[in-house]
Amino acid sequence: MDPIEAIILGIIQGLTEFLPVSSSGHLVLFQQLCGLKEAELFFDVCVHLGTLLAVIVVFHREIQNIIAALLRIVSLAGQKKTILQQVESDPELKMVMLIVIGSIPTAVLGLMFKSIADQLFSSSFLTGLMLMLTGLLLWLTRQANPNNKGAGIEGFSRTKAFTIGIVQGLAIIPGISRSGATISIGLLLGIDREVAARYSFLLSIPAIVGAGALSLKDGLSRTDPAIRLSLLGAAAAALVGYAALKVLLRMVKKGRLYVFAPYCWLVGILAILFSW
Repeated sequence: MDPIEAIILGIIQGLTEFLPVSSSGHLVLFQQLCGLKEAELFFDVCVHLGTLLAVIVVFHREIQNIIAALLRIVSLAGQKKTILQQVESDPELKMVMLIVIGSIPTAVLGLMFKSIADQLFSSSFLTGLMLMLTGLLLWLTRQANPNNKGAGIEGFSRTKAFTIGIVQGLAIIPGISRSGATISIGLLLGIDREVAARYSFLLSIPAIVGAGALSLKDGLSRTDPAIRLSLLGAAAAALVGYAALKVLLRMVKKGRLYVFAPYCWLVGILAILFSW
């Protein structure tokens, strides 16, 4: 992999991480088309960390509010309400609880799939099938909350959070769009569009950090050129990802997530044909 290829892969990651068309699926296809076989998993984690920076920048106010809410927990200790009641009545604290609940199945599934991650990243056929599935989920959102009267944070149950966490865990499979699948499931579960999108990206933060931590040992064992190329790709992913995230949030707000479905189907079909 040369610097130009690293930048191109970073741009692809930045666009496809937030646009609901599967970043890992596109990276798999591009790597195979270009004959790139080295440092696939580590590079993929690095460019995901680049897009994590974009999430933090876009949602910095929400993150600040969550941190402030966590600091308020001490002051709630003397109240008559139970801790659960206090959390349920505080929007920021409830969001923290929902993120923790959603992160549990994500972590479990991530650890389960980690041993076969390299195999998953080498199958164009599987990537194509999962892109077709992503397209189906996106298309189904056409009928989800047409007037955007879904539940806000007050109606966001722990069961719904756990379900979305399972979907995020499955998104380790190339071809399943993490953002597309989690937002789609949130909408299909009757959650407000903006709340579903906000939860999806806040939930991605511990998942990306966890994946990066698991790959830290792998990264330290690599040569300097491989690390430099990965950092170059991560920078490109952060810059492009910021713009793509802004576009997606507007699309979700307008209820037009389904417009990406035909693209997923087209790329999925091409991936399946390519595997033959």
